[in-house]
Amino acid sequence: MTASTTRCWSKRLSVALILLLTCLLSIPMAQAAEDIVARRISARVEDGALALSTRFQTTLPPPLQDALQQGVPLSFQLTFELTRPRTTAWWLQMKTLFEPTATLDFKLVYYRLTNRYRVVIGGLASNYGSLNEALSAVGGIAGWRVMDVSDWGPDRQRELRGRVRLELDIGQLPRPFQLNALGSRDWTLASDWITVAPEVAN
Repeated sequence: MTASTTRCWSKRLSVALILLLTCLLSIPMAQAAEDIVARRISARVEDGALALSTRFQTTLPPPLQDALQQGVPLSFQLTFELTRPRTTAWWLQMKTLFEPTATLDFKLVYYRLTNRYRVVIGGLASNYGSLNEALSAVGGIAGWRVMDVSDWGPDRQRELRGRVRLELDIGQLPRPFQLNALGSRDWTLASDWITVAPEVAN
């Protein structure tokens, strides 16, 4: 009787531990999925070019906030990849050695002396009084011309499909922070891939 009761409790304890571990492992994944969320993604073919407008909401985990406060610049990359027409997308990948169709870099910097944040997009910089304001500018762009489609007919332009993603560029971090980033969810920030289908101007 005692052995049977012991086995029963042992089984229940094992099931409880498995459930607890499953819950604990799922929490970081859910949090990581929410670090960068797309708020607005739109595309339009106009004046012979495919142009994107994007807006993201980014939440920095505590380790990244600490690094930023210590003066470590954080670089983000906005990436567009053409996916259709498939033959054109494949040819572009081969031509550019499987690089994305277009990328745009954003750099977030904190200046302790002025207690201000700066977001640099290409050669343009804007200053912000709070981290939330600065983060709302990271990944935000209007009318970004990602590819020339001036020699495409209207029907082919309507076939256009692509996908967009914003992610933290770990390769731009100082070397010690790159080592910290290896295998750490707190340092792996990326939105989901978002499919875009452009409007074609008449």
